[in-house]
Amino acid sequence: MDKIPSRDKIRIGTNVLIVQKQDQRTGVLTAGIVKRILTSSNFHPHGIKVELESGKIGRVQKLS
Repeated sequence: MDKIPSRDKIRIGTNVLIVQKQDQRTGVLTAGIVKRILTSSNFHPHGIKVELESGKIGRVQKLS
């Protein structure tokens, strides 16, 4: 599996793939553009939590 991006790689306006809470078991990824970064630490083992411009919230798995 790819390495989860750290917070310093994620910027507002970045295209990302997130996993939403309800999709964590299935691993379904949702694409979107970062509106807000919600995790304050530089790294989180499950991914940095962000809010997308669509209003969806999830943890970043990949930069797209």
